Amino acid sequence: MEIHNIPDLFSNKLRLAAMVSLISGEKSFQELKKITSASDGNLGAQLLKLENEKYIESTKSFLNRKPRTTYKITELGTAMLNEYVDLLDRVIHGTEKNGNVEDNH
Repeated sequence: MEIHNIPDLFSNKLRLAAMVSLISGEKSFQELKKITSASDGNLGAQLLKLENEKYIESTKSFLNRKPRTTYKITELGTAMLNEYVDLLDRVIHGTEKNGNVEDNH
């Protein structure tokens, strides 16, 4: 993977924070809002982008008669996040020539 081929979804701090938060397990919208300190509108828009790309899934339910939406990372989302982290690791510990990251091991 080339450094300038970082998925657009990870170029946004809020989307990346949401993805990283979901690695440890399912979270409600309110939990993600607290973790990210985002506004309802901004968080909702970024979660929708992740959901449209199948990186996360949402489940809507009711808790004490109040609507509740929970989110969890998908297998695709986990794979893409791991690939992104691996790319960053190669950039930090390797060298980059002609846009390609080369492993020095």
